[in-house]
Amino acid sequence: MDTVTISMIVIALGFVTAAYWRHDGSLQAGLQAGGRTLFNLAPLLIAVFTIIGLAEVLIPRETIATWLGADAGIKGIFIGTFVGAIIPPSVFAVFPMAATFYKAGASAGSVVSFIASWSLLCVFRLPLEIGVVGLRPTLVRVAATLFVPPLVGILTNMVLRLGHG
Repeated sequence: MDTVTISMIVIALGFVTAAYWRHDGSLQAGLQAGGRTLFNLAPLLIAVFTIIGLAEVLIPRETIATWLGADAGIKGIFIGTFVGAIIPPSVFAVFPMAATFYKAGASAGSVVSFIASWSLLCVFRLPLEIGVVGLRPTLVRVAATLFVPPLVGILTNMVLRLGHG
């Protein structure tokens, strides 16, 4: 088990303890709410982890390394940025996919640009943002952040190169 998992377990146990000591039904209500969330997310999680597992087997590591690896250079960063922008907006899909890319040979810069692009430029969120915030502020935000994902990808690779040099 890694540190993050252990930390989350300790935090969860802290919440369980706090709810238990309230003696007001908070523990049961909280566990039921958590169970409902798990039940609702289970199909998504199963689908995502199936896709990630099969992608690891079906997409050759050489392909990932060629398109997103260190030798791909700026092209890999722009591909990471593009793919991040068109991935459906689910943290349960993006982070496992980023980890899969990285383990398969993608450069850290390509992976960082992928995550930053998903966070800032995801096209699936644009209709909601336009509907809630308005067209003009959305366009200004997209224009202001358009170059952030490739920039952080380039900076990531530069920092890591400096650290190894």
